Amino acid sequence: MSQAPPPDGKPPPAPIVAGSLIVGSMVLGAAVGFGLGSLVGAAVLVGLVGLFVGLIGGFVLVHDRYRDL
Repeated sequence: MSQAPPPDGKPPPAPIVAGSLIVGSMVLGAAVGFGLGSLVGAAVLVGLVGLFVGLIGGFVLVHDRYRDL
């Protein structure tokens, strides 16, 4: 079965993109936190903080991108 294209001509949003945005921002946040934490001697602790900051940032990105749904 094929679906009719949406009226605006854009393809429907793929759920894998939302998951990739969240995971990508978590990895980036953890990497930045680990890098900054290694400068001050608390790499793992600041890396974990960066992971959770990345999670929140990922949710914000997904909400912004899929706001119209």
